[in-house]
Formats: sequence, structure tokens, C-alpha cells
Amino acid sequence: MKESLFNIINNRIEDSIVLDLFSGSGAIGIEFLSRGCKSAYLCDKSKDAIRFIKDNLKRTRLQENAVVINQDYTTTLKNFHDSSIKFDIIFLDPPYNSNFSKIAVDLIIKYKLLKDDGIIIIETEDKDRDIENLKDIDVDIYDTRKYGRANLVFINERG
Repeated sequence: MKESLFNIINNRIEDSIVLDLFSGSGAIGIEFLSRGCKSAYLCDKSKDAIRFIKDNLKRTRLQENAVVINQDYTTTLKNFHDSSIKFDIIFLDPPYNSNFSKIAVDLIIKYKLLKDDGIIIIETEDKDRDIENLKDIDVDIYDTRKYGRANLVFINERG
């Protein structure tokens, strides 16, 4: 799935500012860095995940353009709004069977965290639930892909 994702968005990566929310191991954010994004913000609320991300960044020697954030995603998104940071690509991989992606997308749009041509990508196990949850938010779903039990939902802001 990861290779397919990066093949789909490859022309958007160079010099982009990326947010990997619910970062886990940091694999997605690190892949963005290895493919030439300008900077990647890797956020997870788990202290263990943050230690793992920092170790992976050190091992790959990609920590220079990475910002690692150990906070809850709602606090992180509010802080980005307060500091006027905007993103080209936001990748969301929240815990499956949660409504975190709906809340996160709603906050991203409310706080205007996407650049004009920016995109949001959600990794989800239940594509139909997530698409239904997004109906009341001012976004367009322009593509979906299925890879085993994982789905990718590609979104941009309307307007």
C-alpha cells in the first residue's frame, strides 16, 4: 500500500510541507522526507511511538527536516492554526474503528490548515463509514483505493 500511495502522489512531494498525524512508527513521514519533501511534521500522542519515530529518524539520518510532536491530535491541529502553518499534504492514519478522521478533517478545514491545492489522505479500514462521516464537511473525495483491508481516501477542500 505504501508504495502505491507514493506512486499516486509522487509529483506532489518535492518541496512540500507534510503532516503525518497519528504517526505511529513514523514510516509515512520518513518516506515523505526520503522523497524530498521540504519538511515533515510527525505527530503521535504515544510516548513509545515518539521514541520509535526519533530512533527511525536517527537511523535514516532524516531528522534535519522533521518535527516530532508528542501531543493529542486536536491540540496539535489547534497549535498549527495558532502558528499559521499550512500543509501541502496531510496523512491521517487514526486508530481503526474510531471517528478521529472525521474530527481531524473537520478541524483541518475549520483551521484552514491546507494550502490552496493541498490534499488530505486518510488510511482507513472502513471506507464507507469514513466517506459517510465526511458528508457534512466542506470537502471533495476525489479518489479511493483499496489494498487488502486498508483503504486510502483522497480529499481536497471545496472551493
